[in-house]
Amino acid sequence: MEIEVKICGMTNVVDVMAAVEYGADYIGFVLYDKSPRGISPGLLSEIMDVIGSGVKAVGVFVNESRDYVEKVVNDCGLYAAQLHGCESSDDFVDFESRMWRAVSLGENDNCKVDIEKWKADRFVIDAAVPGMYGGTGLLADWSRAADIAEKYPVMLAGGLSPLNVSDAIAAVNPIGVDVSSGLESEPGRKDHKKIKTFMENVRK
Repeated sequence: MEIEVKICGMTNVVDVMAAVEYGADYIGFVLYDKSPRGISPGLLSEIMDVIGSGVKAVGVFVNESRDYVEKVVNDCGLYAAQLHGCESSDDFVDFESRMWRAVSLGENDNCKVDIEKWKADRFVIDAAVPGMYGGTGLLADWSRAADIAEKYPVMLAGGLSPLNVSDAIAAVNPIGVDVSSGLESEPGRKDHKKIKTFMENVRK
């Protein structure tokens, strides 16, 4: 099975179209104003109007209410919602849209996620840093991620780059990878050469 790729932290149409051109399966948008890659629902809607419904867009939310998440997903035509904060599984029971659940591995995680309580399409395995919700540029624990990937559909995130993605896939055997800061020229701006190289190394 071909490894899926999500390129996250998008803030503009040009970067999105480059990622699509090079074969990314999913495009991620961070709807969290404390992130250097955060954008508003309004800007996301404008970008979606340009790129069209053929792009599988995933909105990344941090500690937002179910009603808010559902509204943005519907208003912007998102493919899935990725919950990346300390949301309660009880609040998202029978969530009508596709849901991805982030799981940060580390002793200093802000919140512990009980995977068994979540009915998610994907589990995004990331590194844990106190006070931060993704985008750290640090590697996740590949050994623990591999254990989770044996039982659940895992998208591996955390510090991935063109240089290490092949090793990461070999070590974890995920169904996909999720990259953001490892492809940037600056926060919120992607280096298109890095996107191309990353995709080539994944497809190998």
